[in-house]
Amino acid sequence: MSASPVRDPAWSLSRSAIGLWVTEGVLGTLFYGLLVAAFVLFVPVGGPVPVLRWVLPVLVACYAVVAVGIRPWFRHRVHRWEVTDEAVHTLTGWLTRTWTLVPISRIQTVDVTRGVLQQLFGLATVAVLTASSQGTVRVWHLEADVAQRVADDLARRAELVRDEAT
Repeated sequence: MSASPVRDPAWSLSRSAIGLWVTEGVLGTLFYGLLVAAFVLFVPVGGPVPVLRWVLPVLVACYAVVAVGIRPWFRHRVHRWEVTDEAVHTLTGWLTRTWTLVPISRIQTVDVTRGVLQQLFGLATVAVLTASSQGTVRVWHLEADVAQRVADDLARRAELVRDEAT
């Protein structure tokens, strides 16, 4: 039995994930911008908190810079994954880094899901379900064909391990 790896997982997410995150940032900015525009248009000038008439648009602009210009590229750098002979490894998070290892022998189900925006960018998420209290481990935003191959391989190997155990 080999020791648990101490290195980061080898693979980053698909580069198309950056486009998806930028799109999510633009949509979020538009939503918040519409809310702020409604506030500015419908709350009287001498309203309860006049400072909000300029603070809220500044906050939306700051959100846009972070959500569209910074966060997508940073997320791409910090999220990693790998499937080895023994386990599925994921590394997620910005400030709080979460490194997860799921042994192949613990896998119960492997699912591939594709959200609406993921479909537009040709991406999919692989969900590896276990019986542990930690629940499901997800490898987000892989290219759809890669996600399907990973899921098929994991399901096949998990079934082989179960057959050997019985």
